[in-house]
Parts: sequence; C-alpha cells; structure tokens
Amino acid sequence: MSRSILVLGAGGFIGRHVTACLAASDWARPIATGRHLPAGRTEKGTSLRLDITDEAALERILAGVDGVVNCMAGPPPAVQCGYETLFRAAEKAGRPVIVHLSSMAVYGNATGLIGEDAGLDDGQGPYAVAKLAGERLAADYRRSIVLRPGCVYGPGGEQWSGRIARLLKARRIGDLGAGGDGIANLVHVEDVARAVLAALQNERAEGRAFNLAMTGAPTWNDYFLQFAKALGAVPIARISERRIAFETRFIAAPLKIAEIASHRLGLAADRLPPPIPPSLARLWRQEIRLDSSRAEETLAMRWKPLAEGLAETAAWYG
Repeated sequence: MSRSILVLGAGGFIGRHVTACLAASDWARPIATGRHLPAGRTEKGTSLRLDITDEAALERILAGVDGVVNCMAGPPPAVQCGYETLFRAAEKAGRPVIVHLSSMAVYGNATGLIGEDAGLDDGQGPYAVAKLAGERLAADYRRSIVLRPGCVYGPGGEQWSGRIARLLKARRIGDLGAGGDGIANLVHVEDVARAVLAALQNERAEGRAFNLAMTGAPTWNDYFLQFAKALGAVPIARISERRIAFETRFIAAPLKIAEIASHRLGLAADRLPPPIPPSLARLWRQEIRLDSSRAEETLAMRWKPLAEGLAETAAWYG
C-alpha cells in the first residue's frame, strides 16, 4: 500500500521535483501543497491550496498522512514562522515523520572537509538563521530527517542555474582567479528528490542529518567554464578581483532594490541584471567541501554526472 506524503512548498523548484519523484514511485502518493496551488486530484496524487500560517488546517491535513517533506521557501522570517507552525501542528497530529530540507548554509564560514557532525553556525545572515532554527525544531521533534543540500542546480533552478547562466552570458563572471577557487558543492535537483524518497523509505535515516553534494565537486571557476561551454558562452571572460569588489559594493544593492520592486509590481524581474551580493562572492572563495559519504552509504545515493546535468540545464535555459 502506498504511503500518503505531504509536500509543503510543492510549487517551488525543489518541491516540484520532489512531488514528481514521489508520484513516479509505487511507494508514495504525494499531496502537493502551496499557497497558490489549485486544489485537484490526479491518478498519482493530490494538490491542495494551503496557507502555512493556518495551523488548524495544517493539523487536520497532517492527521491523515504518513510523512511530510518540508520544502518551504520564501523570505527567511516567514519561512521560520512556517517551520514553527509545522512542528507544532505535527506534534498535535500524531507525529508523522518529517523530512526537513535545510542547507549547507548552517555550516557558516567553515572550511575543509565537513561532515554532518561539524559545528553549526547561523552567522551567514537571515537565511542561515532560519535554516538553523528549523534544524533545532527538527531535533526537538525527533521523528525527523534533515537533508543539507549544497548548491542545488538543474532545469528550472534560478539560484545556481538561471542566474549563473545570465551572468556568464553577460560576461559578468567567468574565470575569477583566486576569487573563484572555492568549492562548488553542487547537487542536481533530481538527486535531492531521490534522497528525499530514500530517506522516507529507510528507518535508519530517522533522527539523522545528511549532506547532499556530488562527489568530486568542482571549483566555482571550473563550474563556470563547464556551464559556459554547455551554454555556448565561450570564451569566458577573465574577471579581476577589483571588478567583483566593485560589483558587490556599488552595484549589488541598487539591483536588489530594483528586483524587489519588480516583484511587488508584478513585473518580470528576470529581465534585470542579477546582483552579485557580497555573500555570493564570499561563497565563491570558500574552500568548504561537503562530505556526503553518509548519504551514499545509508541512502545509497549516486550523483548525476556534472556534464549530464549541465547539458540538461543548458537545454532548459535555451
């Protein structure tokens, strides 16, 4: 008999892929939820419109499911409130198992090979604060599995695919020299979805955290070059540290303000040049490598080859 699995944030990049992966299996029957999703039923699952702030409605839904996948995304304060609502409602609804999507951001400015038992740090800003708060709630709940993806790329992904593609095509990034020698802890979105399904199916996963990043992840300079080749955006530009510093100090903030204004006015923000905030420039230099051996051993994870993933992503981007 298939399990009923609630997917929170099913309208987002990762949530869509998780829902599709669950629906394609004989093991799970997904219930996709989101603030803007229409209610409906298909052969493989159900979709519901849900406001995560409605704790009573969430508790009623949770009482009838076998598990939950938390893919909520959005402004960090709102997401953190959503986490609190979820775990409170789940406690009241019989404690279904929860797969909680966290992030490598909880490792802060750590460097070197980082396993799941490394110290956590919310010093990288509001996003890391929200993610770490979610992990603490998951730890108190106990019937939880925490997944910590690196940089999730693939078709449909804006953060590490669409934005990077636009920056490469505009020759605003390329070979960054020492500024791009950090490790790009990439993980394809389909691998994240497969990890969710494997975690739900494995009783040994409960109560544990798992890093998700491809083995032998490239440097950011290597990623930019390989992606540029897949996009046909070669030769890539050599970008000096002075130019990146100018971008982060003087251009990023006005572009971010324009992006926020476009969203509020309902305009297409993807037509604006993407900002390069200081946090992104720091990440491109950070020599942190996620150790994903626990996911490989316990969840039997194998990672999509980068060349294959980039070919798919470039075809999506067009």
